[in-house]
Parts: sequence; structure tokens; C-alpha cells
Amino acid sequence: MPSEPIRFRHALRDGETGATTGLRAGQGQPVILVHGVGMSAEIWRPQIEALSQRYDVVAYDMLGHGGSDLPPRDARLSDYADQLLAVLDGLGIACAHLVGHSMGALVVLEFALSHPDRILSIAALNAVYCRSAEQRSAVETRAAVLEKGGHLETIDGTIARWFGDPVPERMAAAAATTRRLLSAVDPRGYQRTYRLFATADGAHRGRLTQLRAPSLFMTGDGDPNSTLEMSRIMASEAQNGRCEVLSGERHMMSLTAPEEVNKRLLGFLASTSEIDSRSLRRALGAFATGVTVVATKQRDGGPRGFTANSFTSVSLDPPLVLVCIAKSASSYVVFSEADSFAISVLAEHQRDTSGLFASKAADKFERASWHVSGNGNPVISGATAWFDCRKHSLVDAGDHAILIGRVVDFGDTPANPLGYCRGAYVTFGLSQAALAAARPRVGAILESEDGILFLADGDRFDLPEGISLEPGSDPSSLNGTLRRLGVSAQLGFLFAVFEDPRSGAGSVSVYYRGALTPPMPQAAGLRVIPLDQIPWAGLRDDAIRSMLRRYVHERTEDTFGVYIGDAERGTVQALAKQA
Repeated sequence: MPSEPIRFRHALRDGETGATTGLRAGQGQPVILVHGVGMSAEIWRPQIEALSQRYDVVAYDMLGHGGSDLPPRDARLSDYADQLLAVLDGLGIACAHLVGHSMGALVVLEFALSHPDRILSIAALNAVYCRSAEQRSAVETRAAVLEKGGHLETIDGTIARWFGDPVPERMAAAAATTRRLLSAVDPRGYQRTYRLFATADGAHRGRLTQLRAPSLFMTGDGDPNSTLEMSRIMASEAQNGRCEVLSGERHMMSLTAPEEVNKRLLGFLASTSEIDSRSLRRALGAFATGVTVVATKQRDGGPRGFTANSFTSVSLDPPLVLVCIAKSASSYVVFSEADSFAISVLAEHQRDTSGLFASKAADKFERASWHVSGNGNPVISGATAWFDCRKHSLVDAGDHAILIGRVVDFGDTPANPLGYCRGAYVTFGLSQAALAAARPRVGAILESEDGILFLADGDRFDLPEGISLEPGSDPSSLNGTLRRLGVSAQLGFLFAVFEDPRSGAGSVSVYYRGALTPPMPQAAGLRVIPLDQIPWAGLRDDAIRSMLRRYVHERTEDTFGVYIGDAERGTVQALAKQA
């Protein structure tokens, strides 16, 4: 498949901007090819032709090579890893398979250890690792010659090391290509990169144990510099490493044995697409979800339920929701045959309920508080929301089934929902320890159908607040203040957290949003004021005014967020749109 040239600019460590050039061909998962010292992207043409039949292949010129700009004078391995990051970012590639040869192998390993979330796999060809004293002395001698300007004088020796002396006839064309590239390379880029190559063989000593991605270490048994023993050690240290050896090949095996190298690379890349279920479960666990109890009535009229966090809204018109159930679950047959079911979204105080319905206990409903929906389905009492559904469809989905329900009734409360992430429960309220450490002013925006609750004193209007959230027995806490005023309310999500220098150094203001619950307060000075009649001039300060203006706007747009910053500037972190 024909390749197309690429070129873009990016920042360098020394504050300058540099250009990177290269070649790109094919479609599919991205594969990035990183060449060795003295070469260019052109050296990968046999691999580009073969791999681009299945993959999106990018081969770029390393700093100081081909059409790419020079590295800083004191070139570091991180400079070349940063260039690789710039390639991914510049081409809009989130994750890629990385293939590096010789110096390029050092670069992809450094990148993989620094940016593990950006890689799919690693193939290190003819890589060097912890040279012996003799090997180190030889490579440093060659680096010293380059520093004295002896670039062209080293080419014959390089060809001999990489191909043999004399060069075998079958390698003659590859040696000629290599000689041409070595002769054309910028001597400054070659010298700076080779000096780094001579000293960076120990850069990953003791670090490869952190390498979790599938990793292939491949070399030729005739390579005197990137030895078989080096590749074996690296493969043994990587968590998911393997070593392969090409018999009779030397340092430039990607040129001298392209069919065999390509065959092995394609086999390795294909093997990495086999999903490891444990790793996938861990990655999926990074997505925070709510926790629900799904319940129905059995044919005998008895209740049946299970805990699930695979719940989501599907459609508003018609109103559809879904939940997933494992085919191996004991409740699968019951729910696959049920005509209706209810989903209760648990509140943050209902961890025990979640655990109960996740268990195989026979007396779940005897130990839980619940009531019956209009369709006769069990609804967990105290849940933050519930949805009574008629079955819309049951969709086969691998080892699970997707149960889609049409909502016929629902309800919700202001209680914070229970969350689940990375195998643990999470809550959305601010912890007491965090509040205590921040020395906050804790307030609440409490709303009813008629407006927001204010404490009125003449022309001044304040929101209810305290010096802490709890306990309710402390009249100076927020809940203590509400109790003293006879206000019954449910606090919901955080709405704003900001530093407030007017209340003293280190002071933080924390405001929740919540809902007034009947009966409405009758204490003197309490007023519920509609959103469009808020007395802005009577509010205590600009920070409160700004916060409430945002509240009115977000209530109108139904797109709430959390403000984090100080009294003058900050950011709003968006929350999900209200259902």
C-alpha cells in the first residue's frame, strides 16, 4: 500500500519548536515504527508494505535523522520519548502498538514506561540492555570518534558489525541501503543520538517489571551488540514478555529477513487483540457507576432481586432503561421470563442493602425494607430513585443478557446515590475529615416548589449555614442551625467549594444544594423567595451573589455542576444532566 509523507511541528525541551517528518500508510489499529541510530523512516519500507495491509502504520524520523530537526545538544532519552508522544498527539492517535529497532527500542520502552496508558503493545527489535564492560567500552570508543567529526570514517566499521565482513551476498542490497542512509544522516544528529545510545543501555534496569503491555523482544542470534541474552533477560523481566530469535540474522534483520520479521510481527500484533478478561474487568472498573437493586415477582408471587451496576437510560421517547444480567445468575431464568420489574437506585447509606442483594442469601427480602410498586414489583424503601418497568425486550449479549424496560412509573428523593468504582463503594458527599481540615463555612441552597430558603434580617438576606456540617446537636453546625430553625431538608450534591479570604486565611466555603421537605418552616425571619425575585442587592457579598446566579442559571438549564476555586475565579465541573 503506498505511503504518504507526514510533517508537523512540536515543542522541544529547550523551548524551541522542531519538525518531525515521516511516512504513513494503511488503516486499522495504529502501529508506530521507530528506527535506530543513523537510519530514517525509509528503513522500514518492507514493514510498512506488509503491516499496512491490516494496520495504520506510521514510521517517523527520529530527532536529528531524516527530515526531523535536531535534538538538544545534551540529548536525553526523554527527548526522544517526548517526540514519540508528539507524534501520537499530532496525528490524533490515543493508543498504538510500538515497534522500535536498536535505539528505537530504547525509545519505545522509555515511552511505554512513562505513558503506559498510550500503548497497546511493544516490539523491541535488536534491543540493547545492560551491556558488559567490554561492550560498553567499544561503543563509547565509537561515540568518541563521532564527537571528533569522524562520522564518515565509521561507516565501514558499522557495516561490518551489522552485516559481517565480508558482507554476505544475500545481505548486499540491505547493506547498500544502510550505507546510503548512514552517509546522508546529519552528523550532528548522529553524534548526539549515538552518545545517548552509548550510555542509555542501563536506563531501564529494574524498571521493566512495571511493563504490563504485551511485549516482544526479538533479535538475531548473530548480532554481537544486541545479544540473545539481552532479549531473554528483558522478556523475563516484563510482566507479559516473550523472546524470539531469528537464526542466522544480525543487527539489520528487518532488512535482511523482512518476510520472517514481518510474519512474526503480524503474529504478535494479532495475539495482542486477544482480550485478557481480568485486565478488561480492571479497566472497566475505572468507570464510576451507581448501584441498583433490580427486583420482580416470581410466578408464585414471591419477590426476586439482585444487585446491579450495569444500569443506564436508553431513551426518553419512549422512556426506556436497561440493566444487564449474567446468564449464569440464578435469577436469569426468572427475569428473562418476567413481564415487569423495578429498578431501585440505592442511596449512599444503603451499602448493606447492596451487599445483601449481591449475596445468595435466601432471606434477602425478609432483611430489607421494601414496598410494592403499581405493577406489584418490589421497590427498596429509601432509595434515591426507582423505576417501575414493563419488559420491552430481552437482548442476547455474550455471557449476559440486556433487559430493556419501558418506564411506567418512577420517583426520586434528594438523597445522595451510592457509587461504585474500581471494586469499591464511593459516595458523593464531602467527608467530615475534609470539612474539618478545611475550616469551612458550610451552607445550603434549599429549594421548594416556591423558591429558595433565605434568612431575612431587614434588607439583608443570607443562606442557612454553619461552621461545620454535623452534628445536628451542635447549634453552630449547618444541620444544627436547620434543626434550631425548624427546617426539615434533604441535602444533595455539593454545589460549590471555594476559598474565601474574607473569612480568614485558609478558610473554605462549601455549599450543598438540597430540597425543603414538609412541613414548611414558620420561624421568624425565614422566607422562601422565587428564583426570579431573589434580592440580589441584599446578599452578603459578591461570592454568594455569583454562586446563586449560577444556581438560577443551572436550575433553568437543568445542567448542574460543581464550582471549585476561590471567591473570585474557579472552574465548574459538570455533572450529568438531570433526568
